[in-house]
Amino acid sequence: MAAEDLDRAVERSHRAVAAVFRGDPGPATALFSENDDVTLGNPFGPYARGRKEVEETIARAASNYRDGDVTGVELVATYVSDGLACVVEVERGHAKVGGSDQTATLALRVTSLFRLEHDVWKLVHRHADPITTPRPAASVISQ
Repeated sequence: MAAEDLDRAVERSHRAVAAVFRGDPGPATALFSENDDVTLGNPFGPYARGRKEVEETIARAASNYRDGDVTGVELVATYVSDGLACVVEVERGHAKVGGSDQTATLALRVTSLFRLEHDVWKLVHRHADPITTPRPAASVISQ
């Protein structure tokens, strides 16, 4: 039963990302645990810690997108133990980003950590960044 619930939670996360690409933070916010130990790393800033910061960060991220959708997800790996699951994926989609009227192609490297809470898989951590191709060594140097 837990594996089936995890599959549903992962599918909900894909629909939530599609909503974010349309500018709607609600479904993504709903995926996260209500507990204050949640964290979020996204391409637009530093890690958010705590439920309030995570909600604010999702809202800011969603405000950068509009008219988008998820076009595909590549599963890299899934790790599941009693009460914890880690899902590693590449999410692909399209959206208008920032003030642009042009639709952009998007690809995000994503790690999602789910915790089983009251028989429901809830996100406790998500990290997404646009690094999906090899980069030079100098790319890790802070400017």
